[in-house]
Amino acid sequence: MASWVLSECGLKPLPQNFPRPRTGITSTNPTTKTRFLSSNKSSADLRFPKVNFSTGFLKRRSFEVRVSAPLKVAFVEEEDRGERVEEIVNGVEEEEEEGIKFDPGSAPPFKLADIRAAIPKHCWVKDPWKSMSYVVRDVAIIFGLAAAAASINNWVVWPLYWAAQGTMFWALFVLGHDCGHGSFSNDHKLNSVVGHLLHSSILVPYHGWRISHRTHHQNHGHVENDESWHPLPERIYRKLDNITKSLRFTLPFPMLAYPFYLWGRSPGKAGSHFHPNSDLFVPSEKKDVITSTLCWTAMAAILVGLGFVMGPIQLLKLYGIPYWVFVMWLDLVTYLHHHGHEEKLPWYRGKEWSYLRGGLTTLDRDYGVINNIHHDIGTHVIHHLFPQIPHYHLVEATEAAKPVIGKYYREPKKSGPLPFHLIGTLIRSLKQDHYVSDTGDVVYYKTDPDLK
Repeated sequence: MASWVLSECGLKPLPQNFPRPRTGITSTNPTTKTRFLSSNKSSADLRFPKVNFSTGFLKRRSFEVRVSAPLKVAFVEEEDRGERVEEIVNGVEEEEEEGIKFDPGSAPPFKLADIRAAIPKHCWVKDPWKSMSYVVRDVAIIFGLAAAAASINNWVVWPLYWAAQGTMFWALFVLGHDCGHGSFSNDHKLNSVVGHLLHSSILVPYHGWRISHRTHHQNHGHVENDESWHPLPERIYRKLDNITKSLRFTLPFPMLAYPFYLWGRSPGKAGSHFHPNSDLFVPSEKKDVITSTLCWTAMAAILVGLGFVMGPIQLLKLYGIPYWVFVMWLDLVTYLHHHGHEEKLPWYRGKEWSYLRGGLTTLDRDYGVINNIHHDIGTHVIHHLFPQIPHYHLVEATEAAKPVIGKYYREPKKSGPLPFHLIGTLIRSLKQDHYVSDTGDVVYYKTDPDLK
């Protein structure tokens, strides 16, 4: 059962090409072999009973990119074994009637399958032609902006170009991100080729990032096992020197973190997205990581060559500064998807954590006119629960799911044309969200009063 994956056609068996589980035991069935979260333990392949279906088989391919099938999601029926809530699926009305304050850290009275059932079937359909049309659009805009800026070559125009081009680089990343999730198309080879072209062009190692991002989705909301912008336990936080604390919690430094994260990850975690022997990867992923690192190296070599052809200053203006604007977009958006809500949101450990509860702590954000430009990545809650849904269906899927999710969904603050309101949200969060307790299975961010 753990080899099933949610798709537009229902539950499908996943090809038996399994990534390393990051959450410890992934099955409660004593007859099922499991793998453990530990870099010093040998891993055995999962074994599952053979299941025959008349339709809906995916081809077995060695380049499987199935980020869209977190191991924990597979237990949809397992979650459904509990008692079903018939009249009130989100628990909100009952709480309000009894005068009980809503507790965001409590287990929701609905199941992952309840949310999935509310989403229209067509929202799961991946259209490769439509996905490619977004790639063509974004690439055309990027080259058009570069040509216009180089032609005008005016210092009044350059800052406008940097902001626009950096935003378009971020849009390219989101499309490559969809390739990594398999929501770009059902053709895994197409996903891999397009993903490498898009991500390498903005100096992101596609497979290295894809695998670590899979870990993030499989463990979202888990203090120790989450991968992106996870909280620091107090014991690790207290060991940081003052310079590291300032770099992590003082603007603009956190918004420049992504390239350094690719090379060395976060405090308390070791490894590199470029090294095939990193703790991030299992031996079967080594070739993928090498391929992506070579593609990244090729792009770096192209940039060096362009520096000789057009001069380093022109390269800096056309590519270098937009690259750092893209980095700031990436860090801003990914941080605010998991931080900065007006009310403290929980992080989990141990038995309190589940794929559903962790996903429900993510946040949607409104970016005004940028929503369309960066492919609605701000519609993030449903994306985290069901990353196989294409980006062009996320808004509709979210609207359909909101009645089920109830108060576990936090309506984003409406943005003006540009999301300047999020700057204040970011600053407030960086001043307050410093670390979590070393103990406890449901924890909330604490503030260090000595951090100035």
